[in-house]
Amino acid sequence: MSTPPHDIVFLTSEIYPFSKSGGLADVMGILPLTLSRLGVRVAVFTPFYGRLSTGQYPVHLVYENCPVGYPWFDSTADIYMANYHGLPVYFIERGEYFDRRHYYCTHKGDYFDNCERFIFFCRAALCAIRHMGLGTRIVHAQDWHAALAVAYLAFWRRTDPFWAGMRTVMSIHNLAYQGRFSYRLFEQSGLPHEAWNMEGVEFYNSFNLLKAGVAFADRITTVSPSYAREIMTPEFGCGLEGILTRRKADLIGILNGADYAIWSPQHDPVLECTYSADQPEGKKECKAALLQSLNMRPELADRPVLGFIGRFRGQKGIDVILESIPEIMALDVGFIALGEGKAEYEAAMMNIMEEYPGRVVGVIGYTEEISHLIQAGTDIFLMPSRYEPCGLTQMYSLSYGTPPVATAVGGLRDTIIPYPQEGANGFVFNEPTRESLVQAVRQAVAVWDDKAAWKTLQINAMRANFSWEKSARRYMQVYAGLHADLFAQEGGAL
Repeated sequence: MSTPPHDIVFLTSEIYPFSKSGGLADVMGILPLTLSRLGVRVAVFTPFYGRLSTGQYPVHLVYENCPVGYPWFDSTADIYMANYHGLPVYFIERGEYFDRRHYYCTHKGDYFDNCERFIFFCRAALCAIRHMGLGTRIVHAQDWHAALAVAYLAFWRRTDPFWAGMRTVMSIHNLAYQGRFSYRLFEQSGLPHEAWNMEGVEFYNSFNLLKAGVAFADRITTVSPSYAREIMTPEFGCGLEGILTRRKADLIGILNGADYAIWSPQHDPVLECTYSADQPEGKKECKAALLQSLNMRPELADRPVLGFIGRFRGQKGIDVILESIPEIMALDVGFIALGEGKAEYEAAMMNIMEEYPGRVVGVIGYTEEISHLIQAGTDIFLMPSRYEPCGLTQMYSLSYGTPPVATAVGGLRDTIIPYPQEGANGFVFNEPTRESLVQAVRQAVAVWDDKAAWKTLQINAMRANFSWEKSARRYMQVYAGLHADLFAQEGGAL
């Protein structure tokens, strides 16, 4: 079988709009598409989940019984494809691995066979590249689910001319999730025994899939410059700071962008009233509509309403917010939270709603529509993250004129200009503690009370621009560093 060449092939466990559990899907839904629009020949491989959402992008079979050879010699996968605005997205189909209600876990915990599932995915994607004749120059793997593809290629290209010229990039979206499994699964993975060492896939006698990508990739990227520096320290390195420091010359931080085709109040179809930096008045109508839809006190229309959207987990600092609620409520404000996660945090959120009826609302779960309504209808956005590799939510809140109050970590540090600096668009604090958060919220509320100062801050936020084209061109520089002739056909697209 022969198909048009795809110089860059992404391997990812999720991609919006087909599958999504977090920010990885958002990035994969726009970065390959932006590269494609810049003239780069790109394709994406992802699992064919049971929950796959195809919507207006029909999926069709393009290669049947692609040989994989894992976990049995005669194992195969079917390859499907969707045309996503001109971007070919290929889906690896194998029912026993991917036809499940959830991507990685249930409420009881991770799937017991996650390692086998993503070994299969990596091997199947590489085998499809070969058997479909995709003409790939660079494989770009995303997070631990795709990292083994990097390790396979490092060994295969030593002896097989087909892989010899292929290069690899490993992107880390969140170092805390590494894919750690038993040595038994390493033995069954098909990697040679020489990969099992401290500079390879071994991590305290476990099989670490993300470390495999870090160890064997030609280049390593992560999703903000600050996070690239942080992960080389014990505080943020999650045990991999040593190998990341040793690979410092190949580690590059590239800030994610925001997809303003989706996240812009100027043309958001779900809003009560659209608005912009030049005509911001519509935000008041969005706030009024949100308060009414959630049965919140009408007098909050004249007081700040704080928002939070994220997982109810320690990383996002939801526990810090819950602990701070009594002092925050003393400022005569409202609070709306959207998310799900640990049962104890969800229960605490429900209890706080009872304590402050009409002033605090928690929406357990997640929908894109409600997320947009909260971004537009709140005044101040809370992000007391303990770490934040990049963060997209603060980019969205800036776009919607909802200045963030955030910890100065990772991508939050790279995107928020703290008040009262010149050009300020939000507020930052150093430690994710109750005292620090409350102090920063007090500062934000005080500025909100100064209508002229708040309007300046709000307009600065809405005019902040984190274009994906800028980020995509930075990735193109990384690719060109691996294949100097890669963009010659574009006439100097960089």
